[in-house]
Amino acid sequence: MPREKGRSVIATNRKARHNYTVLDTYETGIVLRGTEVKALREGKASLVDAFATLENGEVWLHALHIAEYGQGSWTNHPVRRKRKLLLHRREIDQLIGKLQDGNLTLVPLQMYFSDGYAKVELALARGKQAHDKRRDIAERTAKREVEREMGRRVKGM
Repeated sequence: MPREKGRSVIATNRKARHNYTVLDTYETGIVLRGTEVKALREGKASLVDAFATLENGEVWLHALHIAEYGQGSWTNHPVRRKRKLLLHRREIDQLIGKLQDGNLTLVPLQMYFSDGYAKVELALARGKQAHDKRRDIAERTAKREVEREMGRRVKGM
């Protein structure tokens, strides 16, 4: 059987870009058990409440929900366990320096298979306040209306 190529998305955290301003992103590997990989291949994952922390020089992903594998028995995994993320030492050291400044957090944006390996797109982000969210929504609405009007003019309406 040939190894799969390309990138297939498993789950996305759609609220992350609404609640946070993304400053930097990292592609990380993730340590999984056998039934977790099988459940991910079925697309049974949710990043809704997930977050990452730095503990003892390692990056850990908390509250990631991977549903139990239907064909598994006593070998099934705990649904919400702490999972280790794989980064280069240099990247972890950079994260430690940036997170010590305060007001920053690590949020998973997307989980996907890249050439057969499970990966997590991790974002270094700053939380948005309510007025920032309203401003972003207003800018998006204004941009959409400008594009709509330009389309009407091009069509001659």
